[in-house]
Amino acid sequence: MSRSFGRDPDGRGNPRRVLGLLVLASITVMTLDAKTGSDSPVDAVRATVGSVVGPVETVTDGMVRPFTDLGGFAKTNKSLREDVADLEAENARLRSQAATEPVDRARLAELDGLTRTAADTGYALVAARVVAMGPMQSFSRTVTIDAGTSSGVRKDMTVLNNDGLVGRVVSATRTTATVLLVVDTDSVVGGRLGSNLEIGFLRGRGSVGDDGTLALDLVDNQVTPSRDDVVVTWGSPHGVPYVAGIPIGKVSSVVSSPRQSSRQAVIEPFVDFSSLDVVGVVVPKGTRGDRDLITAGSAR
Repeated sequence: MSRSFGRDPDGRGNPRRVLGLLVLASITVMTLDAKTGSDSPVDAVRATVGSVVGPVETVTDGMVRPFTDLGGFAKTNKSLREDVADLEAENARLRSQAATEPVDRARLAELDGLTRTAADTGYALVAARVVAMGPMQSFSRTVTIDAGTSSGVRKDMTVLNNDGLVGRVVSATRTTATVLLVVDTDSVVGGRLGSNLEIGFLRGRGSVGDDGTLALDLVDNQVTPSRDDVVVTWGSPHGVPYVAGIPIGKVSSVVSSPRQSSRQAVIEPFVDFSSLDVVGVVVPKGTRGDRDLITAGSAR
């Protein structure tokens, strides 16, 4: 069977011939455009295409740009939210710091007072904070401090602050201790008048507020304490449970009992037991524990 040249038996154009014609046409247009220079007949076609396609590209870019910028916007918005959160956290920290600054200053002043007390008395002290107060339902006046046996605190140790005598330790765990306040009705402290060195015994009356006073019974019933006379501890053997020379309070009044022919002095304590915070426990010098000792010449 013979084959006809120049025709496709299926009636379709020869692909090779079509491709060749397209290549030839392209070369012809390129040659014509290059030789004619600025008078190229292609310029009109190029201008027409530009005038049609250019506005379409501008509109398309305007429609697509918001979507392409969306990722950057989301990233910037997230960064701004993080910055705002950081600023809010910093503001909260600064507000908290400003709110607690008076408390911190008061505690620092109390620690400085304990340092002076250690220097004046020569006793070694373990500083502690009051973290709880015994319930009123128990009818006892006790507080819990955040120092225990790991700090060298033991039962029957003297507790004081920069104002005077607080009480004595009645029990201790590794990290805490319970302190019986001198205003408790079970508390008995040996005291000495500062003016004449007369001794007696002070007993608590059970109150911690403005009416939290002590009753002083002197050994010599013939002695009449003077108003505002200062009372200090006269101490116990080996300083247990009370060391000597710690201020307790001052005489506010004297009550006479004609039937018993005795005089009892009402003592106003120097310590404000309703606002106890930082206290010191008197420990033997050289005590080793998980807290630094406050001693004469030490600085906090």
